[in-house]
Amino acid sequence: MLTAVKIKNAKPKDRQYKLADAQGLYLLVRPNGSKLWQYQYQIGNSRKTFSVGAWPDVSLAEARSARMAGRNLVRQGIDPMHKRKVAVEAETGKVTFGEIADEYIERMEAEGRAERTVRKNSWLLKDVGRSIRSTPIEDLKAAEILTLLKKVEATGKLETARRLRTVIGCVFRFAIATLRAENDPTVLLRGSLRNPQVKSHAALTEPVEIGKLMRDIDNYDGWPTISWALTFAALTFQRPGSIRSAKWENVDFETAIWHIPAEDMKGRLGQKQSHDVPLSFQAVVLLNRARKLSGDHRFVFPSMKSMDKILSENAMTVALRRMGYTKDQMTAHGFRSTASTILNERGFRSDVIEAQLAHTETNEVRRAYNRAKYWDERVALMAAWAKILDEFRKLR
Repeated sequence: MLTAVKIKNAKPKDRQYKLADAQGLYLLVRPNGSKLWQYQYQIGNSRKTFSVGAWPDVSLAEARSARMAGRNLVRQGIDPMHKRKVAVEAETGKVTFGEIADEYIERMEAEGRAERTVRKNSWLLKDVGRSIRSTPIEDLKAAEILTLLKKVEATGKLETARRLRTVIGCVFRFAIATLRAENDPTVLLRGSLRNPQVKSHAALTEPVEIGKLMRDIDNYDGWPTISWALTFAALTFQRPGSIRSAKWENVDFETAIWHIPAEDMKGRLGQKQSHDVPLSFQAVVLLNRARKLSGDHRFVFPSMKSMDKILSENAMTVALRRMGYTKDQMTAHGFRSTASTILNERGFRSDVIEAQLAHTETNEVRRAYNRAKYWDERVALMAAWAKILDEFRKLR
């Protein structure tokens, strides 16, 4: 169990960590040095975390008292978080931003949004946006939101600040739709944040170097699905996230098409579009090899830790590093630049290459038109690209 001395001497680390007390109570020590009391409990089939308050404002004795009160409620079948919500609404007559944000996350889960998307939005709204959660949503103004965003921006996390503004706006629009807010103050904040500097992904563009890379991947001695995922990335030049999320249910061997559903595609909230990828003969052969290992499971390229989970976000990058390629030479995302550079140099039509890369066309009618218009050329493009990679493998 914790003591006052242990709590006082707990130093921040690069990542937040927990110091357990007893019966679900723990102290969360954050990288910025703040220390937050939290009580974890289970009500029905749900496991929840109740925020008690920050140390030293809330002492160890007070935190334990709050935990005891929470345990008594749980024994009676009462959710402590719900009881506090009801109490706040009864006292103020207002619903807080945090309550609406939690409902928004629950709706995302009910709609079957990708687990990673739900987790990232939850982190933004519960952790990064913690300072505005207790404010009644109708009282939350643009100035208060901007103060929060500027604090995040000041840490150098420009993209996080931009994403936070976006998801706060989503919560407000959800509140408007459910008649608990009248406007979205984030609209006034457009243009208030610095644009993050876009970094190009390192990629090999010399045929001899590309050929060596493909041979190194073929000879990789690690978990086989990582090697296959890297080869598939080279053959299809789709985004690493889409490849890691590839499911057997979306692979049509008869038509040689890999369908990427919208939730597995990159895009702004509400603007993701599904994408069909024509598969070369070489890609189909690779998938048949992978099917012998993972065909009875959902994912095409499963994790070595569990056949029912996708490869980790860094799996392909770590494999490239093990092969000797630095971050300035090649990345998992770099296969897209490699293919685009070589194919453009060889005279393939840029519109067809862009369609295969799934670069978003903002005009919906034009997007549908281009998808149909370029399909036959994309099929030929993918077959030609697979042959080019085979040619590069032979170069010394």
